[in-house]
Amino acid sequence: MANLSANSAGSGASPAKSAAHSREASIASTSADAPVEKPPDDSSKLKTFLGVLRRFIGVSDLAAVRFSLPAQLMEPIPNLEYWHYMDRPEAFISIGDSDEALGRMLGALRFWFTKDLKYVKGKPCKPYNSTLGEFFRCNWQVEDTVPPLKHARNSAPSSSAGSTAGDKFVKVSYLTEQTSHHPPVSAFYIDCPEKGIIARGFDQLSAKFTGTGVRVIAGAHNLGIFITLKNRENEEYQMTHPDAYLGGLLKGSLSVSVADTCYVSCSKTKIKVILQYLEEGWLGRTQNKVEGVIFTYDPNNDTKTRIKDVSEKDVLGRIEGNWQDKVYYSLGSQAFSKSSEKILLLDLNPLFPIAKNIPPIEEQLPNESRKYWEGVTNAIVNRQFSLATSLKQDIEEKQRTKAAERKANNIEWKPRFFTGAVTPVGRPDLTEEGEEVLRRLHEDNFKIEPNKDNGAF
Repeated sequence: MANLSANSAGSGASPAKSAAHSREASIASTSADAPVEKPPDDSSKLKTFLGVLRRFIGVSDLAAVRFSLPAQLMEPIPNLEYWHYMDRPEAFISIGDSDEALGRMLGALRFWFTKDLKYVKGKPCKPYNSTLGEFFRCNWQVEDTVPPLKHARNSAPSSSAGSTAGDKFVKVSYLTEQTSHHPPVSAFYIDCPEKGIIARGFDQLSAKFTGTGVRVIAGAHNLGIFITLKNRENEEYQMTHPDAYLGGLLKGSLSVSVADTCYVSCSKTKIKVILQYLEEGWLGRTQNKVEGVIFTYDPNNDTKTRIKDVSEKDVLGRIEGNWQDKVYYSLGSQAFSKSSEKILLLDLNPLFPIAKNIPPIEEQLPNESRKYWEGVTNAIVNRQFSLATSLKQDIEEKQRTKAAERKANNIEWKPRFFTGAVTPVGRPDLTEEGEEVLRRLHEDNFKIEPNKDNGAF
């Protein structure tokens, strides 16, 4: 996987630096008179955070509870910017390259293991909570050089779409909007016209404090990531999210672990994958192991939910490895330990998240994430935490006031870029404005008309 290497990572400015050096006036400008405070270290941050969480022991869903964290416990990045699955966009654009159905499923799996690289390479963080009507947009520019994967024994991998010249750049465009506040739900749409691939879905998390950590699961409206390959007769891949556990609160060092089952399926090719994450080993040490099976299934009678449920005659291949290190696959129905060939699917060690290309702050709307939170971000970066907390609370209070006004006037909130706050099928559709904004974004045209209703202010 040399082509999926750190050498192709971008070097764009961080959100904190970008906002801090903006020439535009902030929504609420950082006051020169505000005191500069000593930043808390990670250990004291976690102790304070733990103290806040202890008030919610027994609460079924932290995401549904209204509580405001002080700014010094947060990272200076908006939630909508933080949550995306394009840490390595070149893995995403290569999913449809293979001419064989199994090859495309393997491409989908390679993307799957890169989508949360931020947790492998960095620490978990608490971004700002999104507000209703807030939105975020960006591009990624990547080389189309990811090699196809071997999909059959004694054969070379086949591909009709990939480039290996090293000089073909492809753009991936991303648009996301907070479509609901109670429950908190955001819709996202990812588009790469050059490769004929899109991804969409709803992000919604449900969280419960266990006393030593936080269990995070997908919310009711989050049915996974839906990827469509337009150049492959609109093959659609549904990728469901496993439960995760945020631990380390008592140790003073946050970590993410996974011990759950998730699924990747394509009803058109009738290929499905069951992935089983294993959290701990014999001595209670986290091992981050993942194993899985790739098999043919009946989309109209999809009853197989565990690896042991799958009949050997239906198995096309198997997955095994460490989701923070190297992941391998084998072809055929043999057990992984008995397979004659173990093939590298992905080596995460040289990989780091690729930087986004974001519209200049002066071309962003007031309810666009970086512009919206710019005052809070500047204050955090300048270590003016009391000011940052005050500005953050002002935003939250304005959001509550606007919500009360809509309720009093019997006004229903409607998203601008997506056709509904949620859908029963988990696949958001774009409005005409959403389609236009995404098309312009792909052309690096950042002009956009002001919102008629900014939602939270």
